[in-house]
Amino acid sequence: MDSMNKRDHVMKRAFRLTNWKTSRGFRLLLFFFFVLVFYFSASAKWLQETYDIELNAISEITIKATSTIENKAATLRARANASESVSPVYAYTQLRNEDLLELLFSKLELVNADTQMIVADRISIYKSEFPQIYKDYFDSYLRGLQGTYKESLIDEVKARLSEYEYRIPEETYFKLPRLSTQELSDMESAAKSIISRLMNDRMTDPQTARAKVPELVNASQLTSKNSRETIQEMIRFVLTPNRFYDEEATKEAKIKAAENTKPVFIQKDEIILLKGERITEEKFALLDSLELLNSKTSKWPQAGSAIVAFLFVILLVMFIKQSELPIASNNVHLLMLLVILTLTTLSMVVVSVIDHEKYPYIGYMAPVAMGTMLITLLLNARIAFVASMVLSALASILLNEREDMLFDYRYGFVAAVVCFVAIFAIRRAGQRSSILRAGVFIAAFGGLSALALLMVANTLNAKDVLYTLFFSFAGGLITAILVMGLLPFFEVAFGILSPMKLVELSNPNHPLLRKLLTETPGTYHHSVMVGNLSEAAAEAVGADGLLCRVGSFYHDVGKTRRPSYFIENQTHIENPHDHIDPSLSKSIIIAHVRDGVEMQLEHKLPKQIRDIAEQHHGTTLLKFFYHKALKQLEESGDEETAVTEEEYRYPGPKAQTKEAAIVGIADALEAAVRSLRNPTPEQIDSMVRKIMKSRLDDEQLSDCDLTLKELDVVARTMKETLIGIFHSRIEYPEEAAVKTK
Repeated sequence: MDSMNKRDHVMKRAFRLTNWKTSRGFRLLLFFFFVLVFYFSASAKWLQETYDIELNAISEITIKATSTIENKAATLRARANASESVSPVYAYTQLRNEDLLELLFSKLELVNADTQMIVADRISIYKSEFPQIYKDYFDSYLRGLQGTYKESLIDEVKARLSEYEYRIPEETYFKLPRLSTQELSDMESAAKSIISRLMNDRMTDPQTARAKVPELVNASQLTSKNSRETIQEMIRFVLTPNRFYDEEATKEAKIKAAENTKPVFIQKDEIILLKGERITEEKFALLDSLELLNSKTSKWPQAGSAIVAFLFVILLVMFIKQSELPIASNNVHLLMLLVILTLTTLSMVVVSVIDHEKYPYIGYMAPVAMGTMLITLLLNARIAFVASMVLSALASILLNEREDMLFDYRYGFVAAVVCFVAIFAIRRAGQRSSILRAGVFIAAFGGLSALALLMVANTLNAKDVLYTLFFSFAGGLITAILVMGLLPFFEVAFGILSPMKLVELSNPNHPLLRKLLTETPGTYHHSVMVGNLSEAAAEAVGADGLLCRVGSFYHDVGKTRRPSYFIENQTHIENPHDHIDPSLSKSIIIAHVRDGVEMQLEHKLPKQIRDIAEQHHGTTLLKFFYHKALKQLEESGDEETAVTEEEYRYPGPKAQTKEAAIVGIADALEAAVRSLRNPTPEQIDSMVRKIMKSRLDDEQLSDCDLTLKELDVVARTMKETLIGIFHSRIEYPEEAAVKTK
């Protein structure tokens, strides 16, 4: 019992494996792979790899910057260095030290002129009054600066004046009372000149200037030693700094220097962390800023990418579901669509990794239209339109080199243009050269659309135009080359017949067709007629007319093995079937189907062509030989032997596709109408109705998906075609005269 259950399980599993072409589960799996393809292609641009890194650990890998980002720590250091390098700012002010000197000499003159005052009192006055005059003068001067100078600067001036105030030696005060009015006048004049000269220099410390005073005094007109010694001390007392440190201005200069320092950037692809390097706080902060840390990475971008991928697939699913195309139930077609979109996406990824800064607009070289051309040739143009929308969106994601945008409309727009142009340029293709012609169209329209975008952006220059046109034309050429290279692969791997392959097979120089023409010219002519009939009928009901025509060319190729046994080839010879047993005739006639399939297999013809040859007779009855056998049996009086219809039927199978059914009907109609002498439209109409009814009554069309409405269209189309072929020819007068003789 267990072995039986196990065997049943194995059989069910084998059935599921062989039924993958229509399996719902496998279909869902394919759609899941669609989501993965779109997700990983979009996330490769939107998302970045993250790392599990700990502070102060040793890096096990080398990490590069994924985008250009500011190195904040380095920027702070650069600004600090710029600030520190700023020299102190000093303010220069004219203190009018000559006025202070005048006040001192005025006091001297006034006190020395008082004859009633003793020398000791005069000395006491000078000791107390000179410092006070110094203080009062500069206090008054600084009060005048308020409102014009900052308070901090005024405080700095006051502090420096106090700090560098000169103390007149004690012995100098004893010399002052002895100076005459004339001496004071000469001393004042000389002192003013020296002070004016020394105060013209900007100085923060007056000590240097004070050291120069003796030399300058000795060079003056003063001759008295007492006057020269006294005036030296007076000048030193009056000399002050005139250049003062401006703290606020210095701070502002430092701030401005820091602000003018450009930020330090880590460029894209620049190494941040070397393998074996210790992860410092600065490196860790950089990785965090670039969102390269697992612990710091937000999950929203992944979720967004997944939703975008899911929406792409929903778009495809919705269209496929309502399209009523074979792909709606054929997993082989769906798998091929997945492979085509994956290859096209990979081609865009390859172009996207090339340096866009070195080669601007290189994204236009991506063969986006390759996918739509292959889909148009191998599947359907309507599916190609939907795929073009998806591929255009992916192009705007994958080819985008701008970090501030998720989509680059330029590449999306150009991709949409070339995809739609490719569909229109290739949908009627009948030869391989059509692909190259489509590539030229893609290049031309791609370059035109890209150039139009440059005009809109008003960025026309020789370099941009050259790069745009070069890469656009290169993209068209690459697309054509890839399509021509990949098309045979898809045709073989998925058993798909492209229009170009069918056109190649319709070439009369094909070995089988040449054999058919030379050895069985009657069958060849019959096949061509069947091709005309079936193609017209197939196109009328939306089937593959080209497949019907080419399939018709090969459907009777098996007759070349015994050509004389088929009536269309029996020209001026006796019918060999008149002398052989009907069962043998039946075997010979039926064998042409098997022989034809074998010959097609030897020449590696596609399965769709072989299926038409195998199914065009279905399980129809060879009525002539069946009735001949019955008649012979009746004449022989052999009551023990029985003849059944099954013995005289083709082995089948019945037509499984619209194309096989249409070729079978056309085959029967052409042979039947040909047997009529000068057929009239009424006779043709009657024959069409009779054969169509016979096929329906015999259930020869029960396995294909032709509807009664479509059968009516097929019958009407074939009738019109046959009437056009076998129409009565007008008799000219000469011909009529000949006939009457």
